[in-house]
Amino acid sequence: MPQHLGAITLVVRDYDEARDWYVAKLGFDVVQDTDLGDGKRWLLVAPPGTGHTHLLLAKAGSPAQTQAVGNQTGGRVFLFLNTDDFWRDHRLYVARGVRFHEEPRVEAYGTVAVFEDLYGNLWDLLQLTRPGTPA
Repeated sequence: MPQHLGAITLVVRDYDEARDWYVAKLGFDVVQDTDLGDGKRWLLVAPPGTGHTHLLLAKAGSPAQTQAVGNQTGGRVFLFLNTDDFWRDHRLYVARGVRFHEEPRVEAYGTVAVFEDLYGNLWDLLQLTRPGTPA
C-alpha cells in the first residue's frame, strides 16, 4: 500500500466533549473509540466517507499539552476541511453554531472561510477549484 497520513493528533481537554463537538457540529463519524486504560482512549473521528486520514482526539496529559489545547499551530490555520459543496456545509455549520472568523471568499484555488473548533484551533472550510472550472 502506498504511504498516507493515517491520523493527525489533536490535543483536547476532554475526550467526550471533543467527540461530541466534532460529531454534532461538523457531522464527523466516530471511527474508533477504544479504552486503553489509565484514563486514555484511542478516539478517532473523521468526516463521513473519509478513507485513510482521521483525527486522533488525545486528552492532554501534561501541563505542556494542556497549554497547546486550542493553539497547536501558534495561531495559524491548523487543518483544511475540503468539501464538494462549500455553501451547503457553510450554511449547515453556521446553523449548528460553528464560529467563522470571516465571510466566505473566493480565491484562485477555491472558495474558503476560516472557522474555529471548540478549543479555538483554526480550520479552513475549502472547496477547491477544479481545473477549467471558474471559482
